[in-house]
Amino acid sequence: MPVDLTQLWKDFKQNGSQVAKDKLLAEYTPLVKYTAQRMAVNLPKSVEIGDLIGTGVLGLIKAVESFDPALGFKFETFATHKVRGAILDDLRALDWVPRSVRQKSRKIQTAYAVLEQRLGRVPYDDEVAEELGLSMSEFEDLLSDVAPATIISLDEGIPDMSGESKTLTVLDTIEDPQGTNPLKEMGFTETKRILKDAIGELPEKERLVIALYHYEELTLKEIGEVLGITESRVSQIHSKAMLKLRSKVIEASNR
Repeated sequence: MPVDLTQLWKDFKQNGSQVAKDKLLAEYTPLVKYTAQRMAVNLPKSVEIGDLIGTGVLGLIKAVESFDPALGFKFETFATHKVRGAILDDLRALDWVPRSVRQKSRKIQTAYAVLEQRLGRVPYDDEVAEELGLSMSEFEDLLSDVAPATIISLDEGIPDMSGESKTLTVLDTIEDPQGTNPLKEMGFTETKRILKDAIGELPEKERLVIALYHYEELTLKEIGEVLGITESRVSQIHSKAMLKLRSKVIEASNR
């Protein structure tokens, strides 16, 4: 017999039914598992999927408790942000990305920024490798090393294009949809424009990986099957694209 989610939400929100809450959590638990598994593909093997799911469940509980069905938004979208945010914040607290990996990531990002300013266009892979003093094989290995650093926390800062001398966080971009701040919205609009232009300048395969991973929500393995390449190669392409996009945004914020 199908579960009547509308009735469960009503029983929980209006009547405070613990039974209804438990049923809602059970109904949406697969979302936590899916989100955790999708995130795990870019994380070090030392990170246990069970730990990610456990943390994600806490995010799901907060999502169920704070969600307002009357606003008309889809719960799955709301919950995914909460689950993903809980997992990312926990990982960040554990400092799961080694300092050496973060340093390598910044090194590549800087190389992209320097070359783009010098060449007036997005640099090719061989040009970045040469700038870093690496062979193409070593450059590709480096991209694989920094793959975990391309996942960010909701608390990580992003440049504020509104001109204010403060830092926005990713969390700021998914605040209450009914609350607006004109100055902040101007900053977000400019950031989105820069990212849109930057994505448009990426090579076709990098654009496709970004679209399939971030918009179609395919896993790296699934993207590899679509493109006929290995999962590790997809990871390299994704890392390279993300580093280019970050470099673009940071460069624009410094103008």
